[in-house]
Amino acid sequence: MNLRRPQMAFAPGRVNLIGEHTDYNQGLALPFAIATGITVTATPTGGDTMHVIASDLAAEDRFPVRAPGYAAGWRAFARGAAAELSAAGCEVVGARLEIAGSVPRGSGLSSSAALAVSLCLALLAVSELPPPDRLELARLCSRIENDWVGSRTGLLDQLASLYGQTGHGLLIDFRSLELSPVALALHGWHLVTVDSGQRHAHGAAAAEGYNGRRTECAEACELLGIESLREATVELAFELPDPLCRRALHVITENDRVRETVIALKAGDLERVGALLRESHASLRDRYEISTPAVERTVARLQAAGARGARIIGGGFGGHVLGLLPPDARLPDGAIEVAPAAGARLL
Repeated sequence: MNLRRPQMAFAPGRVNLIGEHTDYNQGLALPFAIATGITVTATPTGGDTMHVIASDLAAEDRFPVRAPGYAAGWRAFARGAAAELSAAGCEVVGARLEIAGSVPRGSGLSSSAALAVSLCLALLAVSELPPPDRLELARLCSRIENDWVGSRTGLLDQLASLYGQTGHGLLIDFRSLELSPVALALHGWHLVTVDSGQRHAHGAAAAEGYNGRRTECAEACELLGIESLREATVELAFELPDPLCRRALHVITENDRVRETVIALKAGDLERVGALLRESHASLRDRYEISTPAVERTVARLQAAGARGARIIGGGFGGHVLGLLPPDARLPDGAIEVAPAAGARLL
């Protein structure tokens, strides 16, 4: 091994066009990878220690490769990556890991999944190990977030980052894990994200937020005697007490909106896509209750600029808002156009 040669891995963030909080309910979603993401540069050191440097945080961490131990915050990602790769039979080597990112943290653009994916790819490359099947790698990265970071995420973010294709969204069926590319032809329309100004977090401290919604969905399934809300119907949902009824109704109707969005995209009906985004946001706000005043102000600002649809994206409780504007609209201040980009890769 050439100890002087660094290895670089990039993993993109993602925008979820529609299908929010459906992944851990074995539902449907339509995300796409974006151009911004996380780059990890790994340089082998020949020792048995991992030295991790997060340049944007001006922070660092050191831990033994074979016994990383737990840590809070961003440090949990590298420790979890080393531990999960080792548990999967990958003998990773000691290295200096430098993390740099262009996707904002806590934005709803999946910086956390991008970090986990880029760390794993860089560690595998610097250890001269072949990467596992990308589906297995997505599961491994999900375990990093679930078991090391304390965020009970599904597989949506990891799959979007790993399987992203330029010009295409990714229709994901989380029951079968079937992945189908869907052309995202906008015909001059603009997909943009706008920062609400409110950061969100999915760590263990957010038990009343993202993790709390997962718990409620599991409770709903237990009461209905089903494995997942993918099996639920509107009629069954109305048998549940509040707020479980509303949580289930969101998931059921959101799956339908994903199907309708795919049909609308294939027909080039962007007005219909906008209407479905509006419906998705209303359901996330009223049934799933993950919006905030800052998010609602951002939605209203996009609508005032002519957006046909705008909705919160990501786990909720802050982050960015997605808007779909017609070709002649003037983009509001702070709006960033987003488009489907390629997935994770070595540089």
